[in-house]
Amino acid sequence: MLSEIAIIVVRGVAIGALFSIIAMSFNIVHNATRILNFAQGNIFILGGFAAYLLANNASFPMWLAMLAVTSVVIAVFVAMQGWLTLLPLRGNTTEQDSWMISTVSVSVIIAAILMLIYGPFAYSVGGVTPAFEIFGVKTPGAFLLAIAVMIGWYLLLSWFLRHSFTGLAISALSQDFDAARAAGLNVRRLQLLAFGISGMIAGSAGFMVAPIISVSPDAGLRYVLNGFIAAVVGGIGNNTGALIGGPLVGVMAMLMAYKVGGAYQDLASLIVLVVILMFWPQGLFGRATARRV
Repeated sequence: MLSEIAIIVVRGVAIGALFSIIAMSFNIVHNATRILNFAQGNIFILGGFAAYLLANNASFPMWLAMLAVTSVVIAVFVAMQGWLTLLPLRGNTTEQDSWMISTVSVSVIIAAILMLIYGPFAYSVGGVTPAFEIFGVKTPGAFLLAIAVMIGWYLLLSWFLRHSFTGLAISALSQDFDAARAAGLNVRRLQLLAFGISGMIAGSAGFMVAPIISVSPDAGLRYVLNGFIAAVVGGIGNNTGALIGGPLVGVMAMLMAYKVGGAYQDLASLIVLVVILMFWPQGLFGRATARRV
Protein backbone atom coordinates (compact mmCIF):
# COMPACT_ATOMS: atom_id res chain seq x y z
CA MET A 1 0.00 0.00 0.00
CA LEU A 2 2.82 2.38 0.93
CA SER A 3 4.58 1.69 -2.36
CA GLU A 4 1.39 2.40 -4.32
CA ILE A 5 0.93 5.73 -2.52
CA ALA A 6 4.56 6.66 -3.19
CA ILE A 7 4.23 5.87 -6.91
CA ILE A 8 0.98 7.85 -7.18
CA VAL A 9 2.53 10.86 -5.45
CA VAL A 10 5.79 10.84 -7.45
CA ARG A 11 4.13 10.30 -10.80
CA GLY A 12 1.27 12.63 -9.96
CA VAL A 13 3.62 15.44 -8.98
CA ALA A 14 5.68 14.84 -12.13
CA ILE A 15 2.64 14.90 -14.44
CA GLY A 16 1.37 17.91 -12.51
CA ALA A 17 4.74 19.57 -13.06
CA LEU A 18 4.01 19.54 -16.80
CA PHE A 19 0.68 21.29 -16.15
CA SER A 20 2.48 23.74 -13.90
CA ILE A 21 5.04 24.56 -16.60
CA ILE A 22 2.28 25.24 -19.13
CA ALA A 23 0.48 27.37 -16.53
CA MET A 24 3.65 29.47 -16.10
CA SER A 25 3.83 29.95 -19.86
CA PHE A 26 0.18 31.10 -19.72
CA ASN A 27 1.01 33.50 -16.90
CA ILE A 28 3.86 35.43 -18.46
CA VAL A 29 1.81 36.14 -21.60
CA HIS A 30 -1.28 37.02 -19.58
CA ASN A 31 0.62 39.40 -17.32
CA ALA A 32 2.08 41.23 -20.31
CA THR A 33 -0.97 41.24 -22.59
CA ARG A 34 -4.10 40.01 -20.72
CA ILE A 35 -4.20 37.30 -23.38
CA LEU A 36 -4.40 33.54 -22.76
CA ASN A 37 -2.45 31.72 -25.46
CA PHE A 38 -4.48 28.56 -26.05
CA ALA A 39 -1.83 27.25 -28.45
CA GLN A 40 0.50 26.45 -25.52
CA GLY A 41 -0.55 22.77 -25.41
CA ASN A 42 0.47 22.12 -28.99
CA ILE A 43 3.62 24.25 -28.61
CA PHE A 44 4.52 21.90 -25.75
CA ILE A 45 3.91 18.94 -28.06
CA LEU A 46 6.07 20.60 -30.75
CA GLY A 47 8.94 20.34 -28.26
CA GLY A 48 8.20 16.62 -27.93
CA PHE A 49 8.27 16.13 -31.71
CA ALA A 50 11.57 18.05 -31.88
CA ALA A 51 13.03 15.58 -29.36
CA TYR A 52 11.74 12.67 -31.47
CA LEU A 53 13.27 14.06 -34.66
CA LEU A 54 16.53 15.54 -33.36
CA ALA A 55 17.55 13.76 -30.18
CA ASN A 56 15.93 10.33 -29.98
CA ASN A 57 18.45 8.16 -28.09
CA ALA A 58 21.15 10.79 -28.71
CA SER A 59 24.20 11.29 -26.51
CA PHE A 60 23.92 13.87 -23.75
CA PRO A 61 26.01 16.58 -25.51
CA MET A 62 23.95 16.21 -28.69
CA TRP A 63 20.70 16.20 -26.66
CA LEU A 64 21.79 19.39 -24.91
CA ALA A 65 22.68 21.10 -28.19
CA MET A 66 19.37 20.13 -29.78
CA LEU A 67 17.52 21.34 -26.67
CA ALA A 68 19.10 24.78 -27.08
CA VAL A 69 18.26 24.90 -30.80
CA THR A 70 14.67 23.77 -30.19
CA SER A 71 14.14 26.31 -27.41
CA VAL A 72 15.33 29.22 -29.55
CA VAL A 73 13.43 28.16 -32.69
CA ILE A 74 10.14 27.65 -30.80
CA ALA A 75 10.64 30.94 -28.93
CA VAL A 76 10.99 32.79 -32.25
CA PHE A 77 7.96 30.94 -33.65
CA VAL A 78 5.77 31.86 -30.68
CA ALA A 79 6.98 35.48 -30.77
CA MET A 80 5.81 35.58 -34.41
CA GLN A 81 2.51 34.06 -33.31
CA GLY A 82 2.28 36.80 -30.69
CA TRP A 83 2.88 39.46 -33.33
CA LEU A 84 0.03 38.07 -35.45
CA THR A 85 -2.22 37.80 -32.40
CA LEU A 86 -1.56 41.37 -31.27
CA LEU A 87 -1.70 42.86 -34.77
CA PRO A 88 -5.49 43.43 -34.93
CA LEU A 89 -5.68 44.81 -31.38
CA ARG A 90 -5.80 48.56 -31.12
CA GLY A 91 -4.21 50.32 -28.17
CA ASN A 92 -3.89 48.07 -25.17
CA THR A 93 -7.39 46.68 -24.99
CA THR A 94 -8.09 42.98 -25.16
CA GLU A 95 -11.83 43.48 -25.03
CA GLN A 96 -11.84 42.50 -28.69
CA ASP A 97 -12.07 38.73 -28.94
CA SER A 98 -9.77 38.31 -31.94
CA TRP A 99 -6.93 37.06 -29.71
CA MET A 100 -9.03 34.06 -28.67
CA ILE A 101 -9.74 33.14 -32.28
CA SER A 102 -6.07 33.66 -33.21
CA THR A 103 -4.63 31.50 -30.45
CA VAL A 104 -7.14 28.67 -30.92
CA SER A 105 -6.56 28.81 -34.67
CA VAL A 106 -2.80 28.48 -34.27
CA SER A 107 -3.36 25.49 -31.98
CA VAL A 108 -5.62 23.82 -34.55
CA ILE A 109 -3.18 24.55 -37.40
CA ILE A 110 -0.23 23.06 -35.49
CA ALA A 111 -2.22 19.90 -34.71
CA ALA A 112 -3.45 19.61 -38.32
CA ILE A 113 0.05 19.97 -39.78
CA LEU A 114 1.45 17.37 -37.38
CA MET A 115 -1.45 15.04 -38.25
CA LEU A 116 -0.77 15.42 -41.99
CA ILE A 117 2.94 14.70 -41.59
CA TYR A 118 3.00 12.04 -38.87
CA GLY A 119 -0.53 10.62 -38.88
CA PRO A 120 -2.62 9.88 -35.78
CA PHE A 121 0.14 7.90 -34.07
CA ALA A 122 1.95 8.35 -30.76
CA TYR A 123 5.75 8.23 -30.96
CA SER A 124 8.10 7.10 -28.21
CA VAL A 125 11.28 9.01 -27.42
CA GLY A 126 14.37 7.73 -25.63
CA GLY A 127 15.62 9.79 -22.70
CA VAL A 128 19.03 10.76 -21.34
CA THR A 129 18.14 10.46 -17.65
CA PRO A 130 18.55 7.02 -16.01
CA ALA A 131 15.59 5.20 -14.53
CA PHE A 132 15.19 4.92 -10.75
CA GLU A 133 13.24 2.65 -8.43
CA ILE A 134 10.37 3.40 -6.05
CA PHE A 135 9.88 0.45 -3.68
CA GLY A 136 11.26 -1.85 -6.34
CA VAL A 137 9.18 -0.38 -9.18
CA LYS A 138 11.32 0.93 -12.04
CA THR A 139 10.34 4.49 -13.00
CA PRO A 140 11.68 6.56 -15.94
CA GLY A 141 14.12 9.28 -14.89
CA ALA A 142 12.14 11.79 -16.93
CA PHE A 143 9.58 11.93 -14.10
CA LEU A 144 12.19 13.46 -11.80
CA LEU A 145 13.44 15.62 -14.66
CA ALA A 146 9.91 17.03 -15.09
CA ILE A 147 9.85 18.12 -11.44
CA ALA A 148 13.34 19.62 -11.77
CA VAL A 149 12.31 21.52 -14.92
CA MET A 150 9.25 22.94 -13.14
CA ILE A 151 11.32 24.17 -10.18
CA GLY A 152 14.07 25.43 -12.47
CA TRP A 153 11.73 27.51 -14.64
CA TYR A 154 9.95 28.83 -11.52
CA LEU A 155 13.21 30.03 -9.96
CA LEU A 156 14.49 31.44 -13.25
CA LEU A 157 11.26 33.34 -13.94
CA SER A 158 11.15 34.64 -10.37
CA TRP A 159 14.67 36.03 -10.65
CA PHE A 160 14.05 37.44 -14.14
CA LEU A 161 10.79 39.19 -13.24
CA ARG A 162 12.09 40.63 -9.96
CA HIS A 163 15.74 41.43 -10.58
CA SER A 164 16.27 42.23 -14.26
CA PHE A 165 15.25 45.51 -15.90
CA THR A 166 13.39 43.73 -18.71
CA GLY A 167 11.60 41.45 -16.26
CA LEU A 168 10.55 44.38 -14.11
CA ALA A 169 9.27 46.13 -17.22
CA ILE A 170 7.16 43.08 -18.13
CA SER A 171 5.85 42.98 -14.55
CA ALA A 172 4.94 46.66 -14.86
CA LEU A 173 2.68 45.81 -17.80
CA SER A 174 0.58 43.63 -15.50
CA GLN A 175 -0.17 46.72 -13.41
CA ASP A 176 -1.06 49.37 -15.97
CA PHE A 177 -0.36 49.52 -19.72
CA ASP A 178 -0.82 53.29 -19.94
CA ALA A 179 1.48 54.00 -17.01
CA ALA A 180 4.12 51.69 -18.47
CA ARG A 181 3.93 53.48 -21.83
CA ALA A 182 4.05 56.88 -20.10
CA ALA A 183 7.22 55.73 -18.35
CA GLY A 184 8.82 55.20 -21.75
CA LEU A 185 8.51 51.44 -22.06
CA ASN A 186 8.05 49.89 -25.49
CA VAL A 187 4.91 47.95 -24.60
CA ARG A 188 4.54 45.99 -27.84
CA ARG A 189 8.17 44.84 -27.85
CA LEU A 190 7.87 43.63 -24.27
CA GLN A 191 4.67 41.78 -25.11
CA LEU A 192 6.37 39.98 -28.01
CA LEU A 193 9.25 39.10 -25.68
CA ALA A 194 6.73 37.62 -23.23
CA PHE A 195 5.29 35.47 -26.04
CA GLY A 196 8.81 34.33 -26.95
CA ILE A 197 9.66 33.42 -23.35
CA SER A 198 6.43 31.47 -23.03
CA GLY A 199 7.35 29.52 -26.17
CA MET A 200 10.80 28.78 -24.77
CA ILE A 201 9.26 27.51 -21.52
CA ALA A 202 6.71 25.20 -23.18
CA GLY A 203 8.97 24.06 -26.04
CA SER A 204 12.00 23.25 -23.88
CA ALA A 205 9.82 21.42 -21.36
CA GLY A 206 8.17 19.35 -24.09
CA PHE A 207 11.62 18.44 -25.43
CA MET A 208 13.04 17.39 -22.05
CA VAL A 209 10.07 15.31 -20.88
CA ALA A 210 9.26 13.73 -24.26
CA PRO A 211 9.95 10.19 -22.92
CA ILE A 212 6.96 10.37 -20.56
CA ILE A 213 4.41 12.25 -22.65
CA SER A 214 2.27 11.19 -25.57
CA VAL A 215 4.11 12.64 -28.56
CA SER A 216 1.14 12.67 -30.92
CA PRO A 217 -0.74 15.36 -32.88
CA ASP A 218 -3.87 15.16 -30.72
CA ALA A 219 -2.14 15.30 -27.31
CA GLY A 220 -1.97 19.08 -27.05
CA LEU A 221 -5.61 19.44 -26.02
CA ARG A 222 -5.10 17.53 -22.78
CA TYR A 223 -2.05 19.58 -21.81
CA VAL A 224 -3.58 22.96 -22.60
CA LEU A 225 -6.76 22.03 -20.70
CA ASN A 226 -4.92 20.87 -17.59
CA GLY A 227 -2.36 23.67 -17.83
CA PHE A 228 -5.19 26.19 -17.94
CA ILE A 229 -6.87 24.50 -14.96
CA ALA A 230 -3.56 24.61 -13.03
CA ALA A 231 -3.24 28.33 -13.84
CA VAL A 232 -6.80 29.07 -12.68
CA VAL A 233 -6.47 26.94 -9.54
CA GLY A 234 -3.26 28.74 -8.59
CA GLY A 235 -4.57 32.15 -9.64
CA ILE A 236 -4.11 33.46 -13.17
CA GLY A 237 -0.83 35.36 -13.44
CA ASN A 238 0.72 33.94 -10.26
CA ASN A 239 3.63 31.53 -10.79
CA THR A 240 3.68 30.44 -7.14
CA GLY A 241 0.07 29.42 -7.59
CA ALA A 242 1.00 27.52 -10.75
CA LEU A 243 3.81 25.77 -8.84
CA ILE A 244 1.23 24.41 -6.38
CA GLY A 245 -1.80 24.12 -8.65
CA GLY A 246 -0.09 21.86 -11.21
CA PRO A 247 1.05 19.11 -8.82
CA LEU A 248 -2.30 19.30 -7.03
CA VAL A 249 -4.12 18.62 -10.29
CA GLY A 250 -1.59 15.94 -11.26
CA VAL A 251 -1.86 13.98 -8.01
CA MET A 252 -5.66 14.10 -8.11
CA ALA A 253 -5.62 12.86 -11.72
CA MET A 254 -3.29 9.97 -10.83
CA LEU A 255 -5.45 9.08 -7.84
CA MET A 256 -8.55 9.04 -10.03
CA ALA A 257 -6.76 6.86 -12.61
CA TYR A 258 -5.73 4.42 -9.87
CA LYS A 259 -9.13 4.19 -8.20
CA VAL A 260 -11.56 4.58 -11.12
CA GLY A 261 -9.68 4.39 -14.42
CA GLY A 262 -7.44 6.40 -16.71
CA ALA A 263 -10.39 7.69 -18.75
CA TYR A 264 -11.47 9.79 -15.77
CA GLN A 265 -8.21 11.67 -15.15
CA ASP A 266 -9.44 14.89 -16.76
CA LEU A 267 -12.66 14.63 -14.72
CA ALA A 268 -10.51 14.83 -11.58
CA SER A 269 -8.94 18.04 -12.88
CA LEU A 270 -12.35 19.58 -13.46
CA ILE A 271 -13.52 18.57 -9.97
CA VAL A 272 -10.44 20.27 -8.46
CA LEU A 273 -11.20 23.37 -10.52
CA VAL A 274 -14.85 23.54 -9.41
CA VAL A 275 -14.03 22.98 -5.72
CA ILE A 276 -11.28 25.62 -5.71
CA LEU A 277 -13.41 28.21 -7.49
CA MET A 278 -16.30 27.61 -5.09
CA PHE A 279 -14.16 28.75 -2.14
CA TRP A 280 -11.49 30.92 -3.84
CA PRO A 281 -12.97 32.49 -7.01
CA GLN A 282 -9.62 34.17 -7.79
CA GLY A 283 -7.65 30.91 -7.35
CA LEU A 284 -5.41 29.99 -4.42
CA PHE A 285 -2.96 32.85 -4.95
CA GLY A 286 -4.96 35.12 -7.24
CA ARG A 287 -5.95 38.64 -6.39
CA ALA A 288 -9.12 40.54 -7.13
CA THR A 289 -8.74 43.06 -9.94
CA ALA A 290 -10.72 46.17 -10.78
CA ARG A 291 -12.15 46.47 -14.28
CA ARG A 292 -12.48 49.80 -16.04
CA VAL A 293 -16.00 50.40 -17.40
